[in-house]
Amino acid sequence: MTETTEKINVLGLTATELTDLVGRWGGKPFRARQLMRWLHQRSAGSFDVMTDLARDFRRQLEQHCCIVAPPVQTEQFSSDGTRKWLFDVGNNNAVEAVFIPEDDRGTLCISSQAGCTVACPFCSTGYQGFNRNLSAAEIVGQLWHAKRVLEANLDSARIAGTAASEPPGRVITNVVFMGMGEPLLNYDNVLAAVRILLDDNAYGLSRRRVTVSTSGVVPFIDRLAQDCPVALAVSLHAPNDTLRDRLVPLNRKYPLKELLDACNRYLQHAPRDFITFEYIMLDGVNDTDQHARELIQIARQVRCKYNLIPFNPFPQSGLRRSSAARVRLFSQILVDAGIVTTVRKTRGDDIAAACGQLAGEVKDRTRIEERLPHRATIPIKQEHA
Repeated sequence: MTETTEKINVLGLTATELTDLVGRWGGKPFRARQLMRWLHQRSAGSFDVMTDLARDFRRQLEQHCCIVAPPVQTEQFSSDGTRKWLFDVGNNNAVEAVFIPEDDRGTLCISSQAGCTVACPFCSTGYQGFNRNLSAAEIVGQLWHAKRVLEANLDSARIAGTAASEPPGRVITNVVFMGMGEPLLNYDNVLAAVRILLDDNAYGLSRRRVTVSTSGVVPFIDRLAQDCPVALAVSLHAPNDTLRDRLVPLNRKYPLKELLDACNRYLQHAPRDFITFEYIMLDGVNDTDQHARELIQIARQVRCKYNLIPFNPFPQSGLRRSSAARVRLFSQILVDAGIVTTVRKTRGDDIAAACGQLAGEVKDRTRIEERLPHRATIPIKQEHA
């Protein structure tokens, strides 16, 4: 019986891991750096195009390794320029990534899990349950594919004479772990992916331009601060434990005081001098003047800015978006208190690519429908000022 060995997907290997791999074959560290540049800077899809690598080295790579990003099931285009890819990650699971072009940046939002265990009632991903963590190669593969496609399109536009006369630099300038899943519950693979994103021989992004978003997994916030601190965004969504227990169930395990203390510890190592608190605006649920005043008290405990997010409705939630007037008044209370506050511009909602709308396809193995059979029909208790 012939023994088969699964090939190593080099898209998910950090610089240290690539150096170790090459070293096992007697190669020197500079070979690993060359390989990394081919993979991530030149988006090489095969080893035979890596012409400055020795032929014997390329044969070893062909024999033992592969370059495989998750295959694309669908690609959708929004009227505002947003693009969304649905990636097949096997066994009837698919995850989504979204590219958001703006005048001064290009942001790619990537997924870290097939599904999510946190089950926030305002997020469509949580209604699908959870199947598994994505590997580092599957996480990085989303960026690898998006970069490859976007740069090829730009090259085509230049040839056709329809691109801007001045070269715009890199197409993807920022990467945010805000897609499907809770990144810090897939810590090891997310950490490896972040290190690849930051590596000068790979994507060369600065720590300020890579953002990890979390619902508040306190122990891993502390670990990230020590291992590889990048920009941190915290899904706050409520200013007190009573409401946050319902909107962000993870709060029952790591309540606000523990979360805010972890944020302050993180700031000692962070590349930015503030934490971004994301706050989804839900009509009659968390958008009163009293809630805004409670957020002011939080801002006095942690250096932060607030990013107010208009809710993007989906059928199962039973929730409504706060009116534009209510969002403006809520924001003004925070601004008048001297707190930096932004209102996120809704992008890609015509292709279900906006915040909270990413759903993909998940073969749930957590029996979420059995555990929470009435979640969609139970109204969240409304609080008033």
